[in-house]
Order: sequence, then structure tokens, then C-alpha cells
Amino acid sequence: MEDTKLKKKLKRWLIFLLLLSLFIFLNNSSIFAKDRKGDPLLLAHRGLGQTFSMEGIQGDTCTAERIFKPEHPYIENTIPSMEAAFENGADVVELDVKPTKDGQFAVFHDWTLECRTNAEGTTKDFTMAELKQLDIGYGYTADNGKTYPFRGKGVGLMPSLDEVLDHFPEGAFLIHIKSDDPEEGIQLANALTKLPEKRLSQITVYGGDQPIATIKEEIPFLRVMSKATLKSCLLPYMAVGWTGYIPSACKKTQLHIPEKIAPWLWGWSEKFLNRMDSVDTRVIVVAGDGGWSEGFDTPADLKRLPANFSGGIWTNRIDKIAPQIE
Repeated sequence: MEDTKLKKKLKRWLIFLLLLSLFIFLNNSSIFAKDRKGDPLLLAHRGLGQTFSMEGIQGDTCTAERIFKPEHPYIENTIPSMEAAFENGADVVELDVKPTKDGQFAVFHDWTLECRTNAEGTTKDFTMAELKQLDIGYGYTADNGKTYPFRGKGVGLMPSLDEVLDHFPEGAFLIHIKSDDPEEGIQLANALTKLPEKRLSQITVYGGDQPIATIKEEIPFLRVMSKATLKSCLLPYMAVGWTGYIPSACKKTQLHIPEKIAPWLWGWSEKFLNRMDSVDTRVIVVAGDGGWSEGFDTPADLKRLPANFSGGIWTNRIDKIAPQIE
């Protein structure tokens, strides 16, 4: 008698688990996802710049000293490099900002100046006018210092953030605050609040948790992202997203998803993208584990993405990737 009851309980549990598994599959399979239309969104990292080997890279590695043999004349984070990126098919251009001595934002990547330029110190040690006098192509070499193909060609090319936004009045940008200083968040928020709301709809800001929290507080409708916002969305989604529930932290934000993590997200790829679209959230896939801003930079890289992928793609070589998408 007891054996019969036990068998019935086990049978009910097996049926329940089978039905639950079937529900999870049907609710998260892209096979049954609504068809998505349109091409992927292409994000050009730092415009169109020189690429370099990622092997053994560390936080203090001078990447200008390890570039590949140049295939184009552009230096990252400059107006010419951004023009080239947009002309080659970029939908969004990513750029880095650092504060200057006179309260502006210079568009520059490194913590210090000595890797790429002919100066020492940080952008905070110089006014924007002084930074304009530097040669930002000074340190680039592809042959361990035998030649410097951009030396002398980068004088005057470091732009301010205001210059970039004025030069591209319709351009969409992803602005990267490199530090975790809340004061930089206040400074950038003050600069951005001068822009009309329509212009701000074309801008996303990401960076350290503290400055991003400050910016979001000052400009609530602005699209932002930080490690904190990313975790607050993805961790609960990975826990309960199989039900179709979308956590409130996932609404109207931006998600940079490393390709190694993406397959573990419920509904990846089409159903996940549809869910994020429904809450006005933009999804950008970054190559590798996302640690060093790796991009999808060759046609072979694109083959690692799901077939007919229609989300955002992070690339350092928009000139090579956009023609493949077209």
C-alpha cells in the first residue's frame, strides 16, 4: 500500500517536472520568438582606431606600444576617427572622457598622458587649450619602437566633449566616464543638462558606479549603465527570467553582455532581445568575457554570434564589420 502511494507521488512529481521543463523551454526558446526586423546596431569603440594584441594585457599596459601594423590613418577618440566610423556604418560611437584643469572634459582614454602623447601627468594637470598642443599620436608603434607611424600627426587632435557633440549634432554616442569619482558624475551631469531632451535621447553614459548613480539622479530619463546597474538587472533576471518576468532594474537601460555569458541568459538570443526591447533597453554584445573591451573585429568573429542576430555589436573595426552586416 505504502509502495503504491510512493509511486503515485513520484509519478505526480515527474509529471510536474516534465510540464515545468516544457513550459521553460517554450517560454524561452527563440524558435517561438516574434520575428525581429532590421540590422544589428553597430557600436564603434572609440571611433575607428588602431587595434592591438590582447595577449597578456593588464590594466597598466600601454596599448599604443603594441598596435598591429596600421591599415588606416585614424587615431582613436578623435573627430576624424569618429567621422570615419559614422561614414563606415556605425550607429553609435563610444568615446572616453577625462576632466581637464579648466573644468572641461577631454576625449581621451588613458589615466596618464605618457603612453600616447609627448607629455607626462594627467588631463587634470592641463587646460583643454594646453592639451590641444600635445601630439596624441606620439607613442604609437607597431615594431617595438623602430618606427612611430603617427608621431607628429596627432597635434591638435584631442577634442573636448563639447567639440564632439557640436561637430556631430545628430550623432549617437556612448560616453565612458573612466573613473569612479562622483564629482565627475556631477560635472558631466551639469554639462549634459544644457542639452535639449531630444539630444539627450541620442546619448548613453556608462562608467563607475558612483558617477553613474549621480548622473541618473540628476537626469532620470538618461540611459546609463554601470556594473551596479548591470548586476541589478541580470542577477534577478537569471533567477526568475525563465518565467518571462523582467525585473524593474532592466527597464530603460543599457546592457553590455559578454559573449561568454550571453548563452546563459533566459531566452537568448531573440526572445531575450524582444523582452529587453519591450522595456526600452538596449543590448550590446561584447566579445570574450568583456574584461578588456574586446570587439567583434573580423568576419570570422561574427560567425560566433547567433544566426540573424539583431542586437547591438561592439566592434573596434567598424570598417570591416559593417560591410559584412550590409
